[in-house]
Amino acid sequence: MKPTNKTINRRSFLKVSALAGGGMMLSFSWLAGCKPSPEETLSLPKEWFELNSYIKIGDNGVVTLMAPNPEFGQNVKTSLPMMLAEELDIDWKNVIVKQADFFPQHFDRLQFTGGSTAMSRAWKPLRTAGATARQMLVDAAGQTWKVPATEITTEGGVLHHKGSGKSAGYGEMASIAAKLPVPKDVPLKKVGDFKVIGNSKRNVEGLNIVTGKPLFTLDYKEPGMLIAMIAHPRAFGLKVRSVDDSAARSMPGITDVFTIKTLDDKYERNGFDTTSYTDLVVVVGKSTWEVMNAKKALKIEWEKTPETNMVVQGWGGKETVNIPAGLESTDKHKAMMAEMAKRPAKLLRKDGDPEGAFKKAAKVIERTYTAPFLAHNTMEPRNCFAHVTADKADLYGPIQAPEFIMQALSARLGMPREKIQIRLARMGGGFGQRAYGHHLVEAVVISQKLNAPVKLVYSREDDMTAGIYRPTYTVTYKAGLDENNNLIAYSIKAGGIPESPLGFSQNRFPAGAVDNYLAEEWKIDSNITIGAFRAPRSNFLGGAEQSFMDEVAELAGKDPIEFRLELFDRAIKNPVGKDNDYDAERYAGVLKLVKEKSNWGPAKSGVHRGVAAYFCHNTYVAEVIDLTMKGEKPVVEKVYAAVDCGVVINPDAAANMGEGAIVDGIGNALFGEMTFQDGVPQKNNFNTYRMIRHSEAPKSIEVHFVKNEKDPTGLGEPLFPPIFAALGNALHKATGKRFYEQPFQKQLETPRPATQM
Repeated sequence: MKPTNKTINRRSFLKVSALAGGGMMLSFSWLAGCKPSPEETLSLPKEWFELNSYIKIGDNGVVTLMAPNPEFGQNVKTSLPMMLAEELDIDWKNVIVKQADFFPQHFDRLQFTGGSTAMSRAWKPLRTAGATARQMLVDAAGQTWKVPATEITTEGGVLHHKGSGKSAGYGEMASIAAKLPVPKDVPLKKVGDFKVIGNSKRNVEGLNIVTGKPLFTLDYKEPGMLIAMIAHPRAFGLKVRSVDDSAARSMPGITDVFTIKTLDDKYERNGFDTTSYTDLVVVVGKSTWEVMNAKKALKIEWEKTPETNMVVQGWGGKETVNIPAGLESTDKHKAMMAEMAKRPAKLLRKDGDPEGAFKKAAKVIERTYTAPFLAHNTMEPRNCFAHVTADKADLYGPIQAPEFIMQALSARLGMPREKIQIRLARMGGGFGQRAYGHHLVEAVVISQKLNAPVKLVYSREDDMTAGIYRPTYTVTYKAGLDENNNLIAYSIKAGGIPESPLGFSQNRFPAGAVDNYLAEEWKIDSNITIGAFRAPRSNFLGGAEQSFMDEVAELAGKDPIEFRLELFDRAIKNPVGKDNDYDAERYAGVLKLVKEKSNWGPAKSGVHRGVAAYFCHNTYVAEVIDLTMKGEKPVVEKVYAAVDCGVVINPDAAANMGEGAIVDGIGNALFGEMTFQDGVPQKNNFNTYRMIRHSEAPKSIEVHFVKNEKDPTGLGEPLFPPIFAALGNALHKATGKRFYEQPFQKQLETPRPATQM
C-alpha cells in the first residue's frame, strides 16, 4: 500500500478516505491555498504524511498539529496542540498549528468551545492521538532497523536505538508509519514527565494578530460576493407587517431587497436554535456602507406577535416553552419578580428542618440581590459568509458550537449534513453568544435565495438589540446563627426572567456545610431571548452568594475568610447530605492560598479589601481585591486570585485568561445593564451601554495556580463570578454600603445615608 503523501497545493482541499490496513481517517490538507511567506517556505517540507486526523509529519521533520476547537481569544489554538506535542514527543519549535474546520467524524465531536470544557474534554483524546502517532513512528523504526520497538526511545522528534546506535528524525519514518495499523491502548506519560505541558508557549497566532493579518470572517472576500444586512423588529414582541423598500432599492450599489423566514414554524428546535426573530427584511448590495445606508431607508410597519408555545429539545429532553405576547419593560419585570419572590416556589433541596431552625436562631439575616439583563458585546458583531449551490453549502463564520447548528442548517436547506461544510473562523469574542448560530442560518437562506456567495454583516446596533442576553435575576438569602454565632440555618430562593439562576446549583456550597438548608426556585416567561453568558447562572449567584456570606460573617463577628473555612471544615469532617457537588478540601485550599498570597489581614490606610470564593465548571477560585476611592470612583489597585483547575497546560495563557475574566467581571459588576421599554432595548451602542475602560482595569493582577496532578478543568469562566462579590465586599469597606443591585455604579452615585456621612 502506498503511503499517504501530499505535495503542497495552491488550494486547500478535503480528502475523506481511510488508510488501508486499519489506518485512521484522514482529514484536511491543512495548508490553506495561499502563497507561503518566505519564512514559511523555509520550513515547509516537500511531502506530508498524515498519521491521524490531528497530526501530519513532513519529510523534513516539521509537524503540523490541528487545533480542533473554535478559537475566540482563549488561546485553545495553542493549548490543545500542546497536548498532542507532549505525547508525540516533538520539539515545539518544529510545530506548525492549523485551525481545523468542522469535521466531527474526524475529531470525535470535540469541536465545541464553551462551558470551559475544552481542556477537560480533550485531555485524554488528544494525548492519546499524540501517543498513538508516536508509537506508529516507533514501530516504523523497529521494522526498518529490525530491532524490538520496545528498545526504541524518542526525544524532541528523534528516534533512538541505544543498542545499535541508530537514530532517525520523525520525517524519515513518517511515510512508513502512515501505512501501519493504529495501535490500541497506548500508554500515556505521567504528569511528572511532561516537557511541553506546563511550560508556557506563545500564542501561535500572536504575530498575525498584532500585525493585523486577516483572521476574521469580516476580512473574508470571494469573487462575486455580495454583502447582506438584515432588519429585525425594533422591539421584542413585534413582527413584520409590511415593507416599503422603494427608496432603498433606488440607492447606489443595492441589488435586492426581500423578506426571508429562517426557520419553519413546524421545525422542532434544539436548545441552541435560539433566535429572537425568524421573519426578517434583507438588503443586499455591493458594499457594507451602501447596504447599511439602504437599510436605514426602509419603511417597515410592525405588528404584535401572539402568544405561542414551542417544543425545544434540551439537555434533559423535550420541553414545551411558552413565549408570551406583549411588549415588556424593565420596570414591569422588577415588579413581577418582587411579587413572584413572595409566592411558593419549586423545592430543589431540603436538609434538616430549616423553618424550625430559623425560629430558634439567636440572629437572623435576610437579603435580596438583583441583576439586570446583560448584552454580550463581543468586539466582533455577528457575521457569516455563505455560498449555497444546488448540491452543497459552504460556510465560513464565527461559531462556538458548529455541531449544535447543523440540525437547523440541514432542515432549512433541505440538504444532508454531509453536504454542509462549516469552516471555522477566528472569533472576535464569544462569551456564550456564539454558541447560538442563527446568523449562520440567516446567511445560508440569503445565499440560497440569491444563488450567490454572500457575507452577512450585523451592525453593532443589530448585534446589541437582537438578543441573545444574560437573563435578569433575583435571589433572596436567609441565614440563622445560634448564640455562639454558628450558622445553623440557611435558605436560598432564586428566580428570574425567563429562567432561574439556581438551575443545577442547589447542591453547591453552603449545602453540605449547614444542618438545615433549603433551596427553591421560580421563573417568569418572557419573549426576550436569552442564552449562555460567561459562567451561566453562576455569573449572578457567585456574586450574590459570596456578598451575602460576607454579611453573615460580619453578623457573626468573624473574619470573612475564617468564617468560610469553618464551614468547609464542617463539610470535610461531617458533611450534610450526599449530593454535594464540590470537594471541600480543594475549596478550602484556594482560600488558604489567596490568604497567603494577599497577606490577608488589616489593610493599609486608605486601602479596602474584599474576598470571595466560588466553585463552578469543576474549578475552585478565591479572589481578593484591594481598592482605594478617588472621590466616588473606585480604583482597583490589585487583585489576587487562587485557582485550582488541575494540571495547567499553558501557564502564561491560563493567567492571561484569568486576568481577562477578572477585568470583564469588574466591568460588568460596575456598569453592565440592558434595560427595555415596551420591548425596545434601551441601549444599542457603546455610547449608552457602558463598558469598562482601560484606565479602570486593575493596576495589577496576580493569578496563582494550585499545583497538583488532577485532570484539567475549566478556566475561561470560573474566575468571573467571584470577582463581583470581592468587588462588592471591598466597596462595602470603602463606603459603608452593601451592594444588592447590579450595576454597582448606580449606588456609588447615590448619596450615602446620613448616618454614614
